[in-house]
Amino acid sequence: MRRIAVLLVMAVLLPMVVRAQAQMTKEQKIANAMKAAPASISAAATIMDWAATEGGQMTTLRAGTNGWTCLPDFPGTQGDDPMCVDEVWMSFMKAMMSKTPPQIAREGIGYMIASGGGYGSNTDPYATKAAPDNEWGYDPPHVMLLVPDPKVLQGLPTTRQSGGPWVMWSATPYAHVMVPTESTKK
Repeated sequence: MRRIAVLLVMAVLLPMVVRAQAQMTKEQKIANAMKAAPASISAAATIMDWAATEGGQMTTLRAGTNGWTCLPDFPGTQGDDPMCVDEVWMSFMKAMMSKTPPQIAREGIGYMIASGGGYGSNTDPYATKAAPDNEWGYDPPHVMLLVPDPKVLQGLPTTRQSGGPWVMWSATPYAHVMVPTESTKK
């Protein structure tokens, strides 16, 4: 989840975002976003682009019909990290952007299965670089799961080195399960 938070902390990365977004055409952004999920989902998904300015709105690159939303690689991060998320995840992302606790009424699914993966903090949703206490590292392509009751995550591994699924940002309101589809080693 290449750190949805890193993706959302646009204030720090905004100048790079604007430059990188200008380098990709609309068609390239759509093609990149569609790599994030199985074709059975991304083919009919709405494709949005990241906001070009802090506090700005995402823009629609292509309307969809299946309730899924895909976004291209966030240019301010290392790696290739497009994502496709359901409406529960979109609500979760809006809560993160506004730094408010998410309201998760049912399970949510997000895909970030494009080859490449990315880097981010496993403990701090708003970290933008490595620090001694934020477990910065590589997140391989993966599926992300949200649950309404965070208590069900207790007892699950909380480090990406576990070799299987783990809980990211476990001590925050943004805890979710990461299910790697490739090795967590890079």
